[in-house]
Amino acid sequence: MLNIGVIGFGYWGPNLVRNFVSNEKCSVKMVADKNPERLKLVKKLYPSVNAVSGEDKIIGNPGIDAVIIATPISTHYALAKKALLAGKHVLVEKPITNSKKHAIELVRLARKYKKILLVDHIFLYHGAVNKIKELIDKGDIGEIEYFDSIRVNLGLFQQDSSVIWDLAVHDLSILDYLINEKVKSVIATGISHTKNSIENIAYLTLKFKSNRIAHINSSWTSPVKIRQILIGGTKKMIVYNDVEPTEKIKVYDTGYTMQREKALVDYRIGDVYIPKFDQSEALANLTKDFIRSILTGASPVSNGERALTIINILEGAQASIKANGKEVFLHENAEHK
Repeated sequence: MLNIGVIGFGYWGPNLVRNFVSNEKCSVKMVADKNPERLKLVKKLYPSVNAVSGEDKIIGNPGIDAVIIATPISTHYALAKKALLAGKHVLVEKPITNSKKHAIELVRLARKYKKILLVDHIFLYHGAVNKIKELIDKGDIGEIEYFDSIRVNLGLFQQDSSVIWDLAVHDLSILDYLINEKVKSVIATGISHTKNSIENIAYLTLKFKSNRIAHINSSWTSPVKIRQILIGGTKKMIVYNDVEPTEKIKVYDTGYTMQREKALVDYRIGDVYIPKFDQSEALANLTKDFIRSILTGASPVSNGERALTIINILEGAQASIKANGKEVFLHENAEHK
């Protein structure tokens, strides 16, 4: 039985606590939050859980095996580092940190002390995304040519990170999970409509060494909520609409071929089918993976190295935005400083 401590009971913390409480292989012993009202809610919902005001009471407790960090991005590095140095396994909210330098340090600390470091890139545990990965890996879609995503809604404006660190990070994690090729370069533009200079709208174009391309549109200022990804393959194409309640994935037997000698394009429009996928809660799958990894020593799906790859792209995108859309080339090895 693993003993769990959770730091942060704000927006995402309650969901994490609920899933760990329901898992029979662990026990949530402590929850920390600086807000007294949130601690009252912890005591009301989970009378057996010790609600405390300071994270040090969790990290410094020798009876705690793993620490869950559900706090603002700017706090991730300090809390995760402290927990790893204290000999704890760590699950931290996405993204792992707000800097590549700090992400590298956390990955290396976890490796040095042989501790599990899992980053909550939730879509890697979503049944729909895993079904798409299955279709791609089986070759049903053919070679991936493009990845086009839009993730927009009205709010929630963050105070310590831009829209790419809040929303685009999801699409980057999905892209990295589905396509077995590192991003070569990124071109990004964005704008802030607030006084804090934090971008609330951004557009990312990602290039690969092959002929693939990816485009990501993120915004906190859309009148409608859209969560859609288009994936084009040489055989078939996929539309993934996460807002759709039931038919989230549609596979189109649609494509084209080039007649080189005539410079003409032949189009193929075939059937559309809707594959079934695992409907279990993604966060439940994530908590199971975290516990399984601790008990077996296996690397989790959303491990620190994968999270570092995503941070590498985010930093490149942020640099491109600040340079007015200049193309930023990424080092193939994300741990390169």
